[in-house]
Amino acid sequence: MKPILLVDDSTTMLASLSSILTKAGLAFKTAAHGQEAIDSVTRGLAPSLIITDYHMPGMHGVELISRLRKLPATRFTPMLVLTTDSQQDKRAAAKAAGATGWLVKPVDPAALLQVVRQVMVA
Repeated sequence: MKPILLVDDSTTMLASLSSILTKAGLAFKTAAHGQEAIDSVTRGLAPSLIITDYHMPGMHGVELISRLRKLPATRFTPMLVLTTDSQQDKRAAAKAAGATGWLVKPVDPAALLQVVRQVMVA
C-alpha cells in the first residue's frame, strides 16, 4: 500500500498523527512544510492520501493542495485539510483548490481513521 503523506509544521501534531496511523497499521511519510511535501512528490513519492495542516509558514495548506493538484502523481490523490479553523470561507477555498475533505483539530483518532479509510477506498 502506498503511504499517507502527513504535512504539518507542528512536530507534536506529526507525532500524534504518526502514532494514530502506526497503531492502525498504516504506512506514512511526513513533511514539515508545503515545499518539503512538493519536493517529496517530485522525487517520486506517490501517496495514497495527503493530510495537511492549513496554517504553515511559507505555504498554507490550500496553496499546497492547489500546487499538488497540478502534479501528475497527485492530481487525483485524496487530500484532507486538518486544522483548528472551521470558517466556511476557508473550507470553500480548500474545496475550490481540490481538497477532498476538512477536519477540525483536535480530531478523535477513531473519526480520523474512519475518514482516512473512506477516502482511500473511494
